[in-house]
Amino acid sequence: MNRHWIRQTHRWLGLIFSLSVLLSAGSGVLHTVMTRTQSPPPPARPSGGGLAPEKIRIPVAEAIGQRPAQAVNLRGISGEPWYQIYASTAAPAEYVSAVDGRVDPGQDERYAAEIAAAFLGGAAVRKTDYLTGFNREYLNIFRVLPVHRFDVDDGRGTRVYVSTTTGSVTRHTDNARQLEANIFTNFHKLGFIPNKEVRDLVLTGLTFGVFLVAVLGILLFFLTRPRRA
Repeated sequence: MNRHWIRQTHRWLGLIFSLSVLLSAGSGVLHTVMTRTQSPPPPARPSGGGLAPEKIRIPVAEAIGQRPAQAVNLRGISGEPWYQIYASTAAPAEYVSAVDGRVDPGQDERYAAEIAAAFLGGAAVRKTDYLTGFNREYLNIFRVLPVHRFDVDDGRGTRVYVSTTTGSVTRHTDNARQLEANIFTNFHKLGFIPNKEVRDLVLTGLTFGVFLVAVLGILLFFLTRPRRA
């Protein structure tokens, strides 16, 4: 076996794929820093405007009527009880008043705003987006869709993502936290490559390159080890 050829191949591949090792090491350092600077995920517990069960006048069967229903939740919105009715997992919820049976599609956004405001200690919030798919800030690791985004004018760019399905905040961030998250994503998962298929292909190639360099290094160790007399 040609030791010189293996040595040169190991040398140049090591130089080329060292970039992947540097990115991984950098993301590892940043991940440790983020455990100190980033708050833990928000608790997945219901929140909102409170529930007044004594106001319920309409039973569930009457609220559902002839519409198909796969799931029904009872939500407290602005001090009033509302039925949140899902015809299917893919369809948005319908809101039917448990007081008088009226239907109001606007209750979903109102409910989301109350969840956001309660989570932020009563801060004034404004809706800035409604997501039915993941993006570069609200990644698929957060899992829950759809979500409402609400921003706070506090000078820090504080924003929260709210799911009315779970009745909770699914993501809480601000400009400083998001900067750290963006750097980590770019280092760890090459987030600067917009196309996921291309990004996965590059990640696979870099990882295989590091594997190949390690194999060549092990091979060189045995080929160049001192021979006993």
